[in-house]
Amino acid sequence: MSRNAAVPSPLWAPEGSPARAKREKLPEWDLTDLFPSPDSPELAKAIKTSRADSKAFETRYQGKLAELDGGALAAAISEYEALDEVLSRVMSYAGLLYAGDMTNPENGKFMQSMQETVTEISSHLLFFALEINRIEDARLESQLGESEALQRYAPWLRDSRSYREYQLDDQLEKLLLEKSVAGRAAWNRLFDETMADLRFDVELPTGKQEMTSAEVLNLLSDGDGAVRKAAAKSLGAVLGANARIFTHITNTLAKDKEIEDKWRGFARPVSSRNLANVVEDEVVDALVKAVRGAFPDLSHRYYALKAKWFGVDQLDYWDRNAPLPDDDDTAIHWGDAVTKVLDAYGKFSPELAEVAQNFFDNDWIDTPVRPGKSPGAFAHPTVPSAHPYLLLNYQGKTRDVMTLAHELGHGVHQVLAGGQGHLMSDTPLTLAETASVFGEMLTFRKLLSEADDPRLRKTMLASKVEDMLNTVVRQIAFHEFERRLHDKRAEGELLTEEICDIWMEIQAESLGPAIRFEDEYRYFWTYIPHFIHSPFYVYAYAFGDCLVNSLYGVYEGSADGFAERYLDMLRAGGTLRHKELLAPFGLDASDPAFWQRGLDVIAGLIDELEALDS
Repeated sequence: MSRNAAVPSPLWAPEGSPARAKREKLPEWDLTDLFPSPDSPELAKAIKTSRADSKAFETRYQGKLAELDGGALAAAISEYEALDEVLSRVMSYAGLLYAGDMTNPENGKFMQSMQETVTEISSHLLFFALEINRIEDARLESQLGESEALQRYAPWLRDSRSYREYQLDDQLEKLLLEKSVAGRAAWNRLFDETMADLRFDVELPTGKQEMTSAEVLNLLSDGDGAVRKAAAKSLGAVLGANARIFTHITNTLAKDKEIEDKWRGFARPVSSRNLANVVEDEVVDALVKAVRGAFPDLSHRYYALKAKWFGVDQLDYWDRNAPLPDDDDTAIHWGDAVTKVLDAYGKFSPELAEVAQNFFDNDWIDTPVRPGKSPGAFAHPTVPSAHPYLLLNYQGKTRDVMTLAHELGHGVHQVLAGGQGHLMSDTPLTLAETASVFGEMLTFRKLLSEADDPRLRKTMLASKVEDMLNTVVRQIAFHEFERRLHDKRAEGELLTEEICDIWMEIQAESLGPAIRFEDEYRYFWTYIPHFIHSPFYVYAYAFGDCLVNSLYGVYEGSADGFAERYLDMLRAGGTLRHKELLAPFGLDASDPAFWQRGLDVIAGLIDELEALDS
């Protein structure tokens, strides 16, 4: 399809048509594109073949990589890539099945079994990256010069070899890999299953109702203040009652990270994440410093303004994400949400919308709230030979529409980057958030341009500011919480109250004096999965938001050719670093002024809200 062609979509199919009926229903994903079932012959064959092929690969290449000519090394990498992709496909299937219902013991058993199996098979491949990192620079340059096929893998070699100085002895690396299933992965599973099992009794106007964590968190943006308060009190009470186990999980994983970081030689707890994100420590430090310095001008100022709208001096913490008094809190039907997002994507780029359409046509999304289902939302890339899957917990809020736009951006990015192949399609977290946040911005700007009613415009601006504060201010606050927690954990095990104290200190700093906290809020750190699954992941959201604010400014200043450059950036996957990716747009994330430019966009929206109030 040409870039200027209209995007065909069953959203505009006639009333009563099969296509329209399909779109009206909340979709659930179909995982058979990965494997038909946990006990399928296809899965059993993939495991059996991978085990045999990995052992043969180890026998054929271990200890010999530096001796290979360039073409032979390229062939070895290609073979390694194919083996690793099959194993990643297995783990993607197990992980997505588990995410669909984490309380089903069969899913948990299958997930653990696949982790153990894949880890055992991967132990025969572990030598490969370790040995590549030991090839002398001059020898590798010679091999690259001998083969165009090897030059294709130059970005992967570059990123793999960035770990050289942190690499341990081969036997230690193998031990860490094999023990991970009984260590970090097991603690992650305990956290997930504990959260999935929790139930929250909420006193609603219709009576007491038992809810999952996703459902009770959704009520914190309900239009009824009494409902918000009841949800917050229930959430805090249940989290507090289970804080001991969350404290133990947090202490254990923080200590585990400290031990491994020490052995590898990382200077700071965040350094390993920065290396994985292919971003320098000083760039992240500049981002954190800029956002923390902007707390008074952003979150403090906005929440004081919101308190004024609510006629109070301070907002109760459960009113932080409350809809404005004039907000129309009508639920947005799933079909309407899809239309809004695809229209926004299509206005920017028909090609972008065409890729996005596949997610709705092919059951690549799981949207209903279900007991045991993973809370929140994510986009999982799986492998290039398949396709990504999205998980949402859609409940009809405007924020749910923005979440759809966000995760769909991830999904489109993952599809476009898939052309780089399994080893080079993965994008560092800092850049992985670009397409998602840009998708949100496209959707917001389109909806705002259609808002004629001043009250509607005000509520939309306020909602966007709150989303940005949650993405930038709140995530940097989470980052600061992690930094202080890990630094304090290095001095010894932390009591629950000590962790709660750190949490409250940074919450007060970041949200400001216009927010009033109550005791149960002290335990709200316990439900945030990023602290458990991906330490120091959270700053990537702020990185992406500020980057997109600057990127969108370039688009507004000169739209000609921008969409093509943007899609090329997404297609690059992990082959280019942030300086190379941003250069075509005249942006440089290593410039401290870059972050201020992004923060100024948020400040400008708050200025506009204050002007509407004057």
